[in-house]
Amino acid sequence: MLMRTDPFRDFDRLTEAVLGTRARPAVMPMTAYRADDTFVVHLDLPGASADSIDLTVEQNVLTVHAERKPPVGDSAERIVDERTYGVFSRQLFLGDTLDADQLTAAYDAGVLTLQIPIAAKAKPRKVEISSGGSPKEIHA
Repeated sequence: MLMRTDPFRDFDRLTEAVLGTRARPAVMPMTAYRADDTFVVHLDLPGASADSIDLTVEQNVLTVHAERKPPVGDSAERIVDERTYGVFSRQLFLGDTLDADQLTAAYDAGVLTLQIPIAAKAKPRKVEISSGGSPKEIHA
């Protein structure tokens, strides 16, 4: 059995009851990288159900909202409670080089994975050079 060792536990509970929120901030750790022609983002959301996750894109701003509910009701006496519950939110500013219209999302094992293709206009391309026949001399 775990022993209570936090002398401020009752004060934290009182603060939570008065404010109606958790004292600890809700975090959503992230890893982002480019793999070939795709920008990939992994967001940790352990314990959140897939139904509670909401993704919106508006003017190149991707907003992720999720909610994780506590496994026990308010009437239960919590002995140790270090996990964060509540609404999580994070915004990502997508550059013009990404094709947000083709964004895909998957949620597996508590990790939300977003894949955003690099826009065709941002990919390097070869420019053909044409010649108009005979070279002309330029005087400066």
